[in-house]
Amino acid sequence: MSAAGDEKSEQSLLIIAGEESGDLIGASLIRELMKQNPELNIVGIGGDNMRNEGIDIIHHIKEMAFLGFAEVVKHIPFIKKVQADIINAVENKKIKNAVLIDYPGFNLSIAKKLKKIEIRIIYYVSPQLWAWGSGRMAKIKKVVDKMLVVFPFEEQLYNDYGVDVSFVGHPLIDRVNEHKFLNREELFEKFQLDSSKDILLLMPGSRRQEVQKILPDTFTAAQQLSDEFNLQTVITCSANLDENIFREKYTFAGMKVIKGYTYDLMKYSRFGIIKSGTSTLESGYFAIPMIVVYKTSALSFIIGKNLVKVNKIGMVNILLDDNVVPELIQNDVTQENIYKTGKEILGDETNYSLIKERLSGVKSKLGTAGASARAANYISTLMNEA
Repeated sequence: MSAAGDEKSEQSLLIIAGEESGDLIGASLIRELMKQNPELNIVGIGGDNMRNEGIDIIHHIKEMAFLGFAEVVKHIPFIKKVQADIINAVENKKIKNAVLIDYPGFNLSIAKKLKKIEIRIIYYVSPQLWAWGSGRMAKIKKVVDKMLVVFPFEEQLYNDYGVDVSFVGHPLIDRVNEHKFLNREELFEKFQLDSSKDILLLMPGSRRQEVQKILPDTFTAAQQLSDEFNLQTVITCSANLDENIFREKYTFAGMKVIKGYTYDLMKYSRFGIIKSGTSTLESGYFAIPMIVVYKTSALSFIIGKNLVKVNKIGMVNILLDDNVVPELIQNDVTQENIYKTGKEILGDETNYSLIKERLSGVKSKLGTAGASARAANYISTLMNEA
């Protein structure tokens, strides 16, 4: 390869984030990488946040919104096309380094293909091996050159298996610190909320399939709880979703659907009904007593149940290593169960306060500010190696 080719390869990087939470993490990472090297050419998969920071998008995360094993199978031809597009971009731009952010189903698959063409793999935000068992560890050890983890307990896990790993902290800390919050009066006035009522925050997911599965029962239960405990239900709409999907089947008398302003809503919410995922961690950061819910297709659930090795799905419960907030999964996600569980928390001030106090421990588990900068430092150092 020519010297010019070597220089070009050093200035190019592939980054793949397949969902909204990864897009936020990727955007912060790109911002820090560009501070260190403004000439860096970044291509890959991401969303609007990553695009705004300068990535050349090969495929948008809106195209990657698959949910569950069965749904992925239906999209295999498209997934193969996306992988082929990525390999072509890597070869055309002579890219030598790839950063894969979370999204393990897709990223571990593409990692094998990238490794075959001698691409260095840096994995940022670990697959949840503590949920999937140690079977994936052997696969990761084969394809991942550097693992950057966001939870402290993950570092020891990878060390035990001889994987090169560093704990960088969670980028959520920086996102919250950098967020320009509205005060309560501004938020309530902006969205015409009732200032005499606290918020019951309903977060049914960032994918259309999730909303369709989770909203019906959570919506009805939230309405009941709001009426009984003088609350007002606010439903968050993910950035990659159209607000109209919430109005396709439901009448929202006195209820609000709000896109954006999620951290502001969390800051001023009294209670949450939150779909399992990053949102539960964010809600935990704001110490919102909540119910964690998760529901997918019957086939995906059966497959997942046979693979998953833990008895907790809520990130706050896993992080705190205790059942701090209740979890309702699959067939247990019913209007009756959600209402009953919510009433047990909202109707018992002692229980409510205890949950809120225990959730206050989430912050200390996420490390210190500067996670994205630390991750960028590791990545830049590796890129500069021969």
